[in-house]
Formats: sequence, structure tokens, C-alpha cells
Amino acid sequence: MAIKNRYEFMYYVSCTNANPNGDPDMGNTPRIDPQTMKGYITDVATKRRIRNYVTTAYENCPGMNIIIQQSTNINRHIAEARRAAGVEDCKKFTGKESIYKSRVEACKMFYDVRTFGAVMSTGPNAGQVRGPVQITFGKSLDTILPQDISITRMASTDKLKNNVEETVKNYIELENSTSEDKLRTMGRKQFIPFGLYEVRGFISANLAAETGFDDEDLRILFEAILNMYEHDHSASKGEMAVVSPLIIFKHVGTDTDETQRSRQAKLGCAPAHKLFSLVEVKKKPEVDFPRSFTDYDAKVSINKAPSGVEIGFQTNPYGPISWGSLPKDESWFRCE
Repeated sequence: MAIKNRYEFMYYVSCTNANPNGDPDMGNTPRIDPQTMKGYITDVATKRRIRNYVTTAYENCPGMNIIIQQSTNINRHIAEARRAAGVEDCKKFTGKESIYKSRVEACKMFYDVRTFGAVMSTGPNAGQVRGPVQITFGKSLDTILPQDISITRMASTDKLKNNVEETVKNYIELENSTSEDKLRTMGRKQFIPFGLYEVRGFISANLAAETGFDDEDLRILFEAILNMYEHDHSASKGEMAVVSPLIIFKHVGTDTDETQRSRQAKLGCAPAHKLFSLVEVKKKPEVDFPRSFTDYDAKVSINKAPSGVEIGFQTNPYGPISWGSLPKDESWFRCE
């Protein structure tokens, strides 16, 4: 059964000597707002890491396939959904009927379709799905300093000339006949010394009813967010992590009438921007150039939460949400 409550959530990502999200149109330099010089991480980059984690942790589990996969044709997955819905032969169904059946089956088969939605009209038509979970651009709290440094690879990638058969023996002969200086290659590396990024998310119970996004899907989403960088370490993203608790705002309603309270929980009891304003993270006064998330003070004003909204925290990806108070192992954030 689909979730019955509206949620908002937020978390903080620390990036140290890494490239949080390169721009391919700018030589893969870290993305930056040219007016404020603050960095950002696109929603697409965040969703990619969530998809990667779900693929790693829930491979071969029913209903946990991913439609947007690396080096694949999306239309193949759409065709699989149509086949599962029994509408490969469109002559048996009207156009709208076949699209609807295919869309329903795609939501059952693919976790990212249930969660983020998808455009599935690119080939074998399965329509479009608007997902209940939307994630904003991550924005750094302070200005960042993108750096571009030269690196040296102590090996070359020269190809053999004159169409010589490329065997190990031929390459050894090429190495022996080439000077050491010419067997090196130069490259570039883009990174930032440090940045602390705030990411916000929204979960609609109304849209969840259309895709079937349920409580188990919600649990997996939060697990993936807390774990996604732990399984994504690379030369460019070696030191990235979700360093804050996952802060969750759950709308539960206030009315004494159960029907009306359920309606309030689904539609929400307070604007999202007011809920996000309850969280304040600021650089410590004595710090000029932050190099760690511990250079910031963070607090959550739980006592100012609007009626009908519960605030929860999750630090353990596999543990429960702590409603109304911070987990005992959380030392960075404080409540007031």
C-alpha cells in the first residue's frame, strides 16, 4: 500500500579534496554558481548514486530493477514492461489502454520509476510517470575554490605503427626503443579543498498513490541516501560522505476526526520552506576557511515545529528513525 503521509527531508554532504559533481561542458570542473561562487550538486547526480546503491544492495530482488542503467537502452526496459503487461501486440488494446497497462507494470518492476518517475514514450510507449520523490540541487554553505592541477602518468598509451600485430613482444620492443621521457603522459585533475553541501527532498503521498511507492520503498530510499557515497568512492570522489543525520519531516495531521486527519497528513500541515528553516548550520566564528564539517555549528529547532508535523532523525542506514530527538550517537547536531 502506498505511503499515506507527506514528507520532506534534508541532509548534508561533506566533500574533501574531491570533485563533487563535474561539469562536462567546463572540462569537468566542479559545478559552481558564478555569482555567489558557491558550489552545487545536481539532482541527477544524486539520483544516479541512489540508483547505483539500489542496484548493488537489491540486485535480483523482485520489483527492484532500475530502468536508467549505465550503457543500456531504456527502450529495452520499456519493452520488458509492455511484455510483462501483455500488451506487446497493440492490436488487442486501444492506445490509451496499452499505455496505462504498461505504465502500471513499469512501476511494479522498476524502483526508480516508482520513486522518481520516468519518461517512457521514447520507443515502445509506456507513457510518462511523475514520481513522488523529488530532490533539489545540493548547494554549498560557503564559497568553494575549484582547483585544476597537473598530474603525471608514468606510462604511455602509444599505438604500434605500420599495422604491426599488437603482441606483448611488439610492445616490449616499442618500450625499449623509446626514451623514458616519452613514455610519460600528462593530465589534469579537478577538485575542491572542501565543501559542505545541503540537499533537500520532497515526497508526495498523492503521487505515491499513482506509482505504488510504499513504506518499504521509503525505507530503502533513506537507506540509499545514507549509504550512497560509501559505495561510490573513486579517484575523483574519494572523500565524500553524508555527514549529518537524515532529517525527516513527517506530516501527521492535527484534526480529531480520523478522516480529516488522514487528509491533512497526505496534503501536509505546513509549507516546506518553513520546515527547512528549522535547521540552521553555520560556520563557527573563529573559522576562516572550513576544512571539515566539524568547523560548523548545527541545530534543529524541534520546539518550533508546526502542529501536525513530526521531526525525525536517522543516522544508521539500517536502524529506526528517532522521532522527536537526536540519536545518542549523534554529536554534531543539537536540538533546542
